[in-house]
Amino acid sequence: MRVVIADDEPEVVHHLKAIVEELGHAAVGYTDGNALMRTLVSDPFDLLMLDWNMPGKDGLEILKWMQETLPKQPPVMMITNRSAKKDITEALYAGAADYISKPEDRAVIAARISATLRCGAIGGAFDTEATYGNYRLNRIEQTVFVNGQIIALTAKEFELADFFFRNVNRTLSRNYLMEAIWRTTAALATRTLDMHISRVRSKLHLQPENGFRISTVFGYGYRLETIANTR
Repeated sequence: MRVVIADDEPEVVHHLKAIVEELGHAAVGYTDGNALMRTLVSDPFDLLMLDWNMPGKDGLEILKWMQETLPKQPPVMMITNRSAKKDITEALYAGAADYISKPEDRAVIAARISATLRCGAIGGAFDTEATYGNYRLNRIEQTVFVNGQIIALTAKEFELADFFFRNVNRTLSRNYLMEAIWRTTAALATRTLDMHISRVRSKLHLQPENGFRISTVFGYGYRLETIANTR
């Protein structure tokens, strides 16, 4: 899964990033609220670890902005020096899923990260089955049904297809796809990405007659987009 960390102290970002990566997840960090907001608009995440006091927009402002702006919001774990009950209450009412007062033990933070990610998955982002037009994805069997016909995919092909469908009509950068699916941004992986996208496009018949297509956004990445059937 993909976690974004926002704290005005770079050493705290580094510390939390190390915890997230030890749990097997990808992590990116920000020290400025405005930069974080720009990223949240374009890239989906599975968890946001958010400090209260930051330059630009503070944590509470970002929580309220997310509720008003983002159609799909990641669960938010506030992790901050503020420990007053009124601050905790305000953050939870503003939409935070969890609240940690600094300093906290590394093992406790890791356990709370895992618990919040599990709750986010149960909340529906990772339902065992999902239907998108003519496509039905079974996330347990890692198979896709197209117009009722089963299509067998490799594990990585299914993960890539599932990721595209969960982010339909959003442009995803090449680096973001490689980091989310292969956990790397190595240049060598770009050929692997292109090959897998070609296979997914072909195997799933992602064509206008089936309502979806994968478009190349030159110099940036790819987008799975819905196509109106005019027949």
